[in-house]
Amino acid sequence: MSDTIELQRDADATTGPFVRPDVAMLLAMLSAAGAPPMNEMTPADARDAYRMMRFVADAEPTELAIVRDLTCPGPGGEIRLRYYDARETRAAGPVIMFFHGGGFVIGDLDTHHPYCTELAAEVDLPVIAVDYRLAPEHPFPAATDDCEAAARWLADNGKTLGLDITGLVFTGDSAGGNLTIVTSQALIANPASVPVIAQAPLYPVVDSTQTGGSFTDFAEGYLLTADTMNWFGTAYAATPGDARNDCINGDIASLPPTLLVTAGLDPLRDQGRDFAARAVKAGVDVTYMEMRGTIHGFICLRKGAPSAQEDCDAIFRGMKAMLKL
Repeated sequence: MSDTIELQRDADATTGPFVRPDVAMLLAMLSAAGAPPMNEMTPADARDAYRMMRFVADAEPTELAIVRDLTCPGPGGEIRLRYYDARETRAAGPVIMFFHGGGFVIGDLDTHHPYCTELAAEVDLPVIAVDYRLAPEHPFPAATDDCEAAARWLADNGKTLGLDITGLVFTGDSAGGNLTIVTSQALIANPASVPVIAQAPLYPVVDSTQTGGSFTDFAEGYLLTADTMNWFGTAYAATPGDARNDCINGDIASLPPTLLVTAGLDPLRDQGRDFAARAVKAGVDVTYMEMRGTIHGFICLRKGAPSAQEDCDAIFRGMKAMLKL
C-alpha cells in the first residue's frame, strides 16, 4: 500500500482539522449564499442545484477530438452514455468507464463533464461516462444494474465505436466510487468479454452502516453533511448489508489493481480508509491517496478551490502508473 499523500490527522478538539485556505474560502462563500441544505430540497430541485454548481465551482471543459453522446440498452430502457477521447483514432488498448457521484439521487453526464474531459486528456485513454437511473424514482438496485449493463455492452460493442478494447478500467466519485467497486465485483464474479484490469474509486461510499469517526467529525460544515448522506440513503433504499450497496461486504480479494482516493475533511473518509486497508490485507495491489485539507466532491471544484487541480493531477498520475502508461 503506497500512501502517497500525508494522512489527515483526526479532528483536534482545540485547533480543529487542517483546512486549505482556498477550501475554507469556498466553504465560507457557500455558507454566505444561504441556500437550503440539499436534504431539505425536492430531488428535482437538488438536481438543478447540483447542475448549477458546476458553473460556479468547476473548471471549464478541456477541448477534445471526440465528445459524443450515445445510448446502450439497459434493464430499464436506454442508458445515456458520453464518449470522450483526445484522439480521433486509437490502437488497441484499455477504455475507462466513469460513474458520476451524487448519492444515487443527483448528478448526470453534465455535472461531471469537465472532469471527464480532463480525465480523457490527461490519462490519454477513451472515457465512457454512464448516466444511470436515479433514486427515488429508481431505487436500488437500478443504478448498479445500469452500470453493469453498460459495462457489458461496452465490452461487446467497442468496435462499433472504433475501439479495440483490451481491458476495462472503472472509476467514479462518491456514489460513483461505490458503483466502480460494485461493477468490478460483478464483472469479476461473472466475467464480461473484456477483463476488468483496474479501478479508481474516488472518495467512495462503501459502508452505509458507518457511524462515528469522520462521519461525526465532519457531519456539518464541509459541504457533504451527515443529514444529506442519510437523505440519499433513504431515497436509494438499498437492502441493508447487500454487497451491491455495502461493497465492503463483497469479494475484496479478487479486485483488480486499485487506486483509492479519499478527502481529509469528508464524512466518508474513514470508510474509504477501511476499505483500502482491507484490500491491502486481502492481497490486492492498492495505491491509497488521501487529499489532505480538502472536502468531498473536490474533482468538481477546480475553480472554486484551485488546489483541487493538483489533486486531480495526482489522480491522473496514479491511474497512469497503475496502468503502466
